[in-house]
Amino acid sequence: MRKRRFTEINVVPFIDIVLVLLVIVLATATFIVKKELPVDLPKSGSSAKTPPKSYTVTIDSNGTFFYDKKRVTIEELKTQLSKLDPKKDLVTVDADQKSQFQKFVTIVDILKSKGFQKISITTVK
Repeated sequence: MRKRRFTEINVVPFIDIVLVLLVIVLATATFIVKKELPVDLPKSGSSAKTPPKSYTVTIDSNGTFFYDKKRVTIEELKTQLSKLDPKKDLVTVDADQKSQFQKFVTIVDILKSKGFQKISITTVK
């Protein structure tokens, strides 16, 4: 009886298994994706739900401003806030706990100068 030496490895079954696993991972990953900005909110002892009709100003950890999930500059933010009714509309401020406090103060100053009466700050309980 002759001994046969294996000089090649058949990788086709391995590729099939890897492709099936890839399809499974990609199919399940689409259900996990969050459609929110990645902001690490500061902690608070209490939390309140915001009404459904509100506008959100977000400051991420890099200090970038967003208005309703759209990246804006300070001037664009002032323009957007000027379109709102300061007595009726609620503006929620989401500031990443790693962002500069000065950025948060800038947003609050803008809201106060425009006369907004309903301002909410989002925290995590």
